[in-house]
Amino acid sequence: MRDSTPLTANLRRNFHHLYGDIFWFGVLTGSTLAFLAIYAARRGASGFQVSLLSAGPALMNLLLSLPAGRWIEGKPLVRVSFWSAFWQRLGYVAIIPLACWLQPDAEIWTIIGITLVMSAPATFLNVGFNILLAELVPADWRGEVVGKRTALLALSTTAATILCGQILNWLPFPLNYQIVFAIGALGAGLSTYHVRQLRPEAVNSSEDDQSEIIKKPLLRWDLLRGSFGPFMLSYFIFYTFQYLPVAIFPLYFVRVMNLNDFTISLGNAFFYSTMTIASIYLGRLSARIGHRKVLIYSAILMGFYPLCSGLARTPLLYWVASLGGGIFSGLVTGGLINRLMERAPENDRPAHMALYNVALNLGMLVGSLCGPLLAGALDLRSSLFVAAGLRTLAGFLLLIWA
Repeated sequence: MRDSTPLTANLRRNFHHLYGDIFWFGVLTGSTLAFLAIYAARRGASGFQVSLLSAGPALMNLLLSLPAGRWIEGKPLVRVSFWSAFWQRLGYVAIIPLACWLQPDAEIWTIIGITLVMSAPATFLNVGFNILLAELVPADWRGEVVGKRTALLALSTTAATILCGQILNWLPFPLNYQIVFAIGALGAGLSTYHVRQLRPEAVNSSEDDQSEIIKKPLLRWDLLRGSFGPFMLSYFIFYTFQYLPVAIFPLYFVRVMNLNDFTISLGNAFFYSTMTIASIYLGRLSARIGHRKVLIYSAILMGFYPLCSGLARTPLLYWVASLGGGIFSGLVTGGLINRLMERAPENDRPAHMALYNVALNLGMLVGSLCGPLLAGALDLRSSLFVAAGLRTLAGFLLLIWA
């Protein structure tokens, strides 16, 4: 297979920039993205405000992803990806000085607003870059390139998380977080630079092909009438319960466990490291027991992280939760996609993927918004126990419908 696609100079150049893109995105992930919710909690954000950091982008993705896919058809993918990344990632720069200008409550709402605005170009970036990646990397090189990108993402994310944890411990608040956000903005900028340097070799499909694509409906609701309907319902419930405790975690770590930022950064590093290791071994495990069993077993065990976190009284059990949570997350993330590919017919896969995108983002939205309601009805620790039980329940529903 490898002989059919020689490694040309342009192909090697594109691989280089794809690796640079994901490395610097890992720096962004291990800095701003890893600590923004923790920062909001330390500035006094409510559970509802923390939930909006994930609910807002989910809503925007739900509304814009299908129109974005239609708009992108036939347009230069590198240009679309670059300008989408540029406008989205300007938001990371805007977050840096807010602590100097605004009172905490106004700052929190401003961060939420910036996050919501950023999510519009982010939707175009996600759609456009996924198509671009498939166009740039030949099928027989894809496993190697994606594998190296995964390893680089884990390496830079873990390193950035540990470094930022040290910075947060060494320097006074809020200067320490401003420096962390500046590191994230730098990573975002350099990632965007590498996206701009990509050079496709192939031309897009013909105008006749484009017109046929445009004639197709955005969503095929008729697909839900068969067995694919309960299958997507189980995915929606899974994502709802998966995101239910997302807004609870930072509040619990800061206000109940009183963890310092370095302790949290180590937990994040453990989580990302074991998640990557699990992702690397996913193929072998799936070959041994099948995609469906990998998905079901790992989904049932997704309650491990909120359960152990709720039981934790010291950093040690929190770190154990992070290690185990990363393993199960790595397996379930790949398992969800692999099982979806098995259930979606190859000749009608885009329509099925569109429905999956709806289930994903609707689940993120509902789960993120319901988490604070759960925490309001109970205390933070009890809410994690309930979330653990619901995550386990979602795994058993996948056993029935997936």
